Amino acid sequence: MAQISPKLLIPESFQVSRDDITGQLGLIWELIKTPLIVPLLQLGVYICLAMSLMLFMERVYMGIVIILVKLFWKKPEKRYKFELIQDDVELGSSNFPVVLIQIPMFNEKEVYKISIGAACGLSWPSDRLVIQVLDDSTDPAIKLMVEQECQRWASKGINITYQIRENRTGYKAGALKEGLKRSYVKHCEYVAIFDADFRPEPDFLRRSIPFLVNNPDIALVQARWRFVNADECLLTRMQEMSLDYHFTVEQEVGSATHAFFGFNGTAGIWRIAAINEAGGWKDRTTVEDMDLAVRASLRGWKFVYLGDLQVKSELPSTFKAFRFQQHRWSCGPANLFRKMVWEIIQNKKVKFWKKVYVIYSFFFVRKIIAHMVTFCFYCVVLPLTILIPEVWVPIWGAVYIPSVITILNSVGTPRSIHLLFYWILFENVMSLHRTKATFIGLLEAGRANEWVVTEKLGDTVKKAADAAKNKNNAKAPRKLKFKFTDR
Repeated sequence: MAQISPKLLIPESFQVSRDDITGQLGLIWELIKTPLIVPLLQLGVYICLAMSLMLFMERVYMGIVIILVKLFWKKPEKRYKFELIQDDVELGSSNFPVVLIQIPMFNEKEVYKISIGAACGLSWPSDRLVIQVLDDSTDPAIKLMVEQECQRWASKGINITYQIRENRTGYKAGALKEGLKRSYVKHCEYVAIFDADFRPEPDFLRRSIPFLVNNPDIALVQARWRFVNADECLLTRMQEMSLDYHFTVEQEVGSATHAFFGFNGTAGIWRIAAINEAGGWKDRTTVEDMDLAVRASLRGWKFVYLGDLQVKSELPSTFKAFRFQQHRWSCGPANLFRKMVWEIIQNKKVKFWKKVYVIYSFFFVRKIIAHMVTFCFYCVVLPLTILIPEVWVPIWGAVYIPSVITILNSVGTPRSIHLLFYWILFENVMSLHRTKATFIGLLEAGRANEWVVTEKLGDTVKKAADAAKNKNNAKAPRKLKFKFTDR
C-alpha cells in the first residue's frame, strides 16, 4: 500500500512553511510593538519607579531615624518611668501585680515542653502568676501529652491550667479571647503571650512589667525575637536577615517616634484593660495581633519596644511551612488595611501625623508597596525591558535605588552580609507569593482568611543528627525532605 503523504491530510490553506509563520508573527509583533507594547511597558516602568521611590524614601527615613535613636534618643528606661519591683519581706508578694501567661498551641508535639517549661521557670511570685495553656490540638495523643505536662508542673506548685475548646472558631484569636473569659483570670492585670516555640528568660517579667505598672498610658511591651535555629540551613539564614531588619529598625523607629508598632503576636505583654477597651481579640483577619494593636493605638494607648529584651524562638525550616507563614503575614495586613483605613482616617483621638504614619508608612508602603514593587519591577518589568530596548529605564531606578534599599535592609544582620546576593534572589522568589497574597487580602478573595499553623520541628533535627554521630560509620539523616512540586 502506497504511503500516504501527511500533506494530503492538511487543507491547502494551512500548508504554509514554518518560515512563513515566523515571518507573519514577526510582522504582527512589529505592528503592535511600537504603538501598544512600548507605551504600556513604559507606563509600567514609570509606575514601578514611583513605587521604588516611595520604598526608597521610607528606607532612608527609617535609616536616619534609627541612627538618631541610637545616638541621641533616650532608652525606654529613661523615656518612661521605670522602677524595678523589689521583693519586700513585710509586704510579701502583694506588691507584685497578678500576671496571666497564655500559651496557645495546636498539635505542637515537638515544642510544647519548651514553652511550658520556660513559662513555669519565670522569676515571679508563684501566687501572682497564672499560666494558661490554650490547646486547640486535634490529635488526641498530643492533647494527652500536653495535659500530662501541665499536670506535672502543677504537682510542683505552679498555678497552671490546661484549657481546651470544643472547636477552633477564630483560631488563635478565638483561643486567646476564650482564655480571658475564664473566671480564674478575672483578677489578672496583665497578660503575656508566648507561642509554643518561644522560651522567655526567667527575668522576662521583671524587666518588662515595670513599664506597665509605672506608666498607665502604656498598653503593650514588646520584646525582640531571637532565633535558635538561624544556622540550620540557608532558608533560616535568609529569614533571619529579613526579620532582624524588622526588629532592629522598623519596630525601634515606630516605638521611638510614635509609640506605635505592630504587635508581633507573641513575646509581648498587654494591659488587659487596654485589650478590653479596644474591643478584645477579633478573628476577622489572619493578623489578629496587628488588628488589636491598631485598634488600641487609635484609642490613645502607647506601645514600648524593648530591643535588648530578647526571647528565643524558632524559624520555619521547610519551604512549605515558610510559604504558608508568608501568605498569612502578607494577606492579613492587606486585608486589615482594607477594613480599617476609613476608621483610621475618621479617628479623632490620635494626631494627624500619627495617622499619616499608620496609613502611609506602616500599611501602604511596608505591607503593600514593598511586596508589589519587588515582584512587578524586578521580576517582570525590568526583564521585559531587556527584550524591548525602546523602553527607557533610568540607571538610578534600575541600579542605584535597589542597591541602597538592599544595603539598608542588611544592617540588621551584619554577620550575613556575605549572603546578600542569595538574599536578593530569595526575596525576589518570595515576592511572587507575597504579591499574590497581598492581592488576595486587598480583594478579600477565597484564601483571605486561610490559617495554616506554622510547623515547628523543635530539637528533632539536632537530636537526629546527634544520634547519627553516636553510631559508628552511621550516615546522618537528611534534614529536610522536599516534594518535586516544592522544588
